[in-house]
Amino acid sequence: MIIKFIDNEKSTIPGKLADAELYLDGPLDGLKLIGFAVWERRGDRATRNVTFPARQYSVNGERRSFALLRPIEGPAGSTVGLRDLILEAYAEHELETKSVTRG
Repeated sequence: MIIKFIDNEKSTIPGKLADAELYLDGPLDGLKLIGFAVWERRGDRATRNVTFPARQYSVNGERRSFALLRPIEGPAGSTVGLRDLILEAYAEHELETKSVTRG
């Protein structure tokens, strides 16, 4: 799997650093999964988070959403590992981008 980033250069959404796409391999070769985003929370402890693809819908005028990527079996499955992988890849992407702009 390859993770590619589209930087939020226009900064139209505060805190949003980039969109992320997962380029799949194996039996899913040639497909990509979109809808991920890397965010930075501002304040005393600047932390980063990843949001996952979700679909919004409306019920009685109330907006709701459900996650498109879910654990196979109950709460034991988790997206934490994927979140960490995306954050690590973004940190590397940041370093590469900075070295290209300086070099």
